[in-house]
Amino acid sequence: MNRLRTRVADLDRQRRHRSTARAIQRLLPEPESWLDIATGEAHFPGTAKELFPYTSFDGTDPDPRLMLAREAERVEEAYVGTLTDPSLAAVLRARYDVTTLLRTPASPEELHAALATLRPAGLLLLEIPHAQAEPLRAELESQNCAIVTTTRLVLDRFAANSHRLIARRA
Repeated sequence: MNRLRTRVADLDRQRRHRSTARAIQRLLPEPESWLDIATGEAHFPGTAKELFPYTSFDGTDPDPRLMLAREAERVEEAYVGTLTDPSLAAVLRARYDVTTLLRTPASPEELHAALATLRPAGLLLLEIPHAQAEPLRAELESQNCAIVTTTRLVLDRFAANSHRLIARRA
């Protein structure tokens, strides 16, 4: 029974990841570079590569397991650390067409650091709880971002309902 639950959870995660990648595909069909923040073992980039085979995916995470993701070729570049670390932020500044943060930013500094990784007209995709959607929308707009789309995520039956918020950096 545990195996079945694990398999169902994996399938739900893959379906959610495909849906997230498709949301970007509608806005930017072929990004050159993509950063996934707090990527863990890089399951999202691994799934998104199915839709974006020519996109270079990189990941950041404070956990060294990210190096396993690089060895498995789910990401091309693996940056162990947090995006709020000034030395890492300097390396990643203005390098990406798309940046994903599939959770609520831990702090305003993390949100600003995520925005700093984007090239002009780059896209930032956040997945956040409903209650935090409007405050984050206001914060993004104050950072000279345009909200491109916001949709409900109802695909993952194990997660609380959340919003997908996509902002374009001006």
